Amino acid sequence: MAGPVLIFDSGVGGLSVARSLRQHYPDTAMCYACDNAWMPYGLRDDITLSARIVAVCQAAVQACQPSILVVACNTASTLALDGLRKALAIPVVGTVPAIKPAAAISQTRHIGLLATRATVGRPYTQKLIENFASDCIITRVAADALVLEAEALLSGISPNSEHIQQALTPLWQMASTQSPVDTVVLGCTHFPLLKPWLEALSPMPVNWIDSGDAIARRVGQIAPALKNGQDGRFFTTASADALGEGFVQYGFCIPGRLELSA
Repeated sequence: MAGPVLIFDSGVGGLSVARSLRQHYPDTAMCYACDNAWMPYGLRDDITLSARIVAVCQAAVQACQPSILVVACNTASTLALDGLRKALAIPVVGTVPAIKPAAAISQTRHIGLLATRATVGRPYTQKLIENFASDCIITRVAADALVLEAEALLSGISPNSEHIQQALTPLWQMASTQSPVDTVVLGCTHFPLLKPWLEALSPMPVNWIDSGDAIARRVGQIAPALKNGQDGRFFTTASADALGEGFVQYGFCIPGRLELSA
């Protein structure tokens, strides 16, 4: 029998992907796992982090019994997809910055990439740019502070507009010396949760592109017979107390703790 879709992230960023999945498949059962004990992932060394991601996802699969795993985290996807696919018997869908769709719509050929420090500097990201946006100027901005703003938002704290403005400033500074940025890739799944504030603080209209819809379409291609019905479970590796209200907003209301093998 088909199981639910399992969404995994280091924190609450995968909720932006859950939102896209619900828009495409409103009746599909989903559960969520976040490794909030180790968040943020961008500060960990690659080898240790890769092993951790596999261990957490194995525990989440055991707890949730899903039909497919969505790794709703750019850092985890660039590090651990191969390991996850070897370790798990279910399909695994990863997340990468939406460089290709951004290049398809940019008219000025100047694209901003707003992501974490880890994603901005990954060779995988450079390969995406070379393959799909070689004729574009790519302004890369490491905006790790926005991860904390998104996490706080789901805890009921309004985003700090000054912090968001500081994160966005390098995009507009570069645009003042070259062709204007007309498209910004939200290269971290946390960032779409802040989209209303990003739009409000942008000094010019731009296209904000994330990977949510592409992930949803890929899930439908790989696992067309998804389980219908409500699931509502979400699993954490640390306390869920501060996150509960935020998860309820996205349809996850039954908390649980993941127990990792020693």
